Amino acid sequence: MTSPTIKPSILEIAPYVPGLSTAPTDQRLVKMSSNETPLGTSPKALEAYLEAAEELHRYPDGSAAELRAAIGERYGLDPGRIVCGNGSDDLLYLLATTYAGPGDEVLITKYSFAMYEIAARSVGASPVIAQDSLLGSDVDNLLRKVSSDTRICYVANPNNPTGTFLSSDKIERLRNELPDHVMLVIDAAYAEYVQRDDYADAIDLVNRHNNVVVTRTFSKIYGLASLRLGWLYGPSALVEAINRVRCPFNANGAAQTAAIAALEDISFLNAAVRHNEIWRPWLEKALAGIGLVVHPSIANFVLVEFEKSQSIGAAQVYECLLQNGVIGRALTGYGLPDYLRFSVGLKEDNKLLVDLIAEFTGVR
Repeated sequence: MTSPTIKPSILEIAPYVPGLSTAPTDQRLVKMSSNETPLGTSPKALEAYLEAAEELHRYPDGSAAELRAAIGERYGLDPGRIVCGNGSDDLLYLLATTYAGPGDEVLITKYSFAMYEIAARSVGASPVIAQDSLLGSDVDNLLRKVSSDTRICYVANPNNPTGTFLSSDKIERLRNELPDHVMLVIDAAYAEYVQRDDYADAIDLVNRHNNVVVTRTFSKIYGLASLRLGWLYGPSALVEAINRVRCPFNANGAAQTAAIAALEDISFLNAAVRHNEIWRPWLEKALAGIGLVVHPSIANFVLVEFEKSQSIGAAQVYECLLQNGVIGRALTGYGLPDYLRFSVGLKEDNKLLVDLIAEFTGVR
């Protein structure tokens, strides 16, 4: 018997594997695998979400007009140039659908977010991998890989899973030296966490150029990961095209309502930033203090390198933590088998992580 043929490009996709949410233990779980905020969700957002339950039988506003207006007010943007989606992953897919297809190339950096390659392959485009520099994007390496077939260049800034970043000057240079036919996509999912003068979320580049788009999310610092809500800011022509191909109700009503309330809760946002500024450096210093290589990060997670040892390698530490209810992120699927990534947690969770690793590795 014959059957419908699946597109070859689909069969070349390695499915995305998220961080675990469960562990084989009865102990309290400490989830440090998915870069979620340890502070939970804004009380104002929770209240708004519960009130939205009375309207679950209604379709949401397909244009997310009120939410786009709230985003525009919060970040000083034109709401007409904002598109909301079912998480920023949805928007990354829509960008691939809009700009790339068979015979086209999509440029990404080695050790960057896995969804870029998946999005490229999903539309039949060829992912082109630029060599990293110190586990992050390198402008020269990216530019060397550009061809007449390049349609999109995805850059995570800060980069996931490594925590590295390109300075505002380097992002500006990348934009200026990319051909005009290439859409530069800046994935700034962790932008709210960054407290550096040499970082910019690239919104200004979108205002000055026709081939730059920035994607953002409510899944990280805003604590709405379960509701799946993201947004992009781009040129008017891009927004008009995206609205032609996106699903008509790709941002659910409860998510929109909760996000509007979350945007208004500035004190919650500031508390999340303060927590991260205290506990990410603490975690980096404590892990380095037990002899581990901790790579610099400007996001809400740390990247830890382990020795290639049968006794204390990354895989062994990961399993030890899992048995004790602490869930880290294994990075073998990213080509980093000797590394683990840990989200910054609550005070007691960060200390438990360090104590367990120290005990397992024999430092204490």
